[in-house]
Amino acid sequence: MKALLDRARTFRTRVDFNSGEYRKLAEGQYPEALFITCSDSRVIPAMITGARPGEIFELRNAGNIVPPYGRPGACGEAATIEYALEVLGVQDIVVCGHSHCGAMGALKSGDDLSALPGVDAWLRIARPELASVLETAPDDPSLPEVSQGNVVNQLAALRSYPVVRQRLDSGRLRLHGWYYEVDTGFVYELGDEGDFRVHAA
Repeated sequence: MKALLDRARTFRTRVDFNSGEYRKLAEGQYPEALFITCSDSRVIPAMITGARPGEIFELRNAGNIVPPYGRPGACGEAATIEYALEVLGVQDIVVCGHSHCGAMGALKSGDDLSALPGVDAWLRIARPELASVLETAPDDPSLPEVSQGNVVNQLAALRSYPVVRQRLDSGRLRLHGWYYEVDTGFVYELGDEGDFRVHAA
């Protein structure tokens, strides 16, 4: 923690806040995409994409889960999606899963999560749609089939939001599915045929 705190204290000395780039950020944000990914500390959207401050709007949670539209009660995910589209006008949404995901691992192994009721309730959102994949996926610690299946399911959940459907139908929004391999750095993209492939640099 000391190293993190020291870097935070010296942050303004390492960045030119007098530059036009940072002054412009104070006037507002105009991100190109909403990036939905896991809260896993090994997944850093700006590092993966090379994004500069202001370029991506992030939504992070355990397992990059998008609750279906219309669930009762306040929902940070729904609020973030709505704000990104209605206020910020983003035209691309990326759902990015990753290898070695703890949330997907818990679903695959059927762990007893009674000591973690919040985690259990959260993962219950993703469990039904992943049931067939959870049964058939091999016991691979990197969990590619489970994590990739989850990305496909969360893209489907996104389409349940009226604001998403309206923009898709009018051609103002594009959805992207990614799978990030933690141990290699490869980013796999979901193709039109439903498979994930690494695109050559």
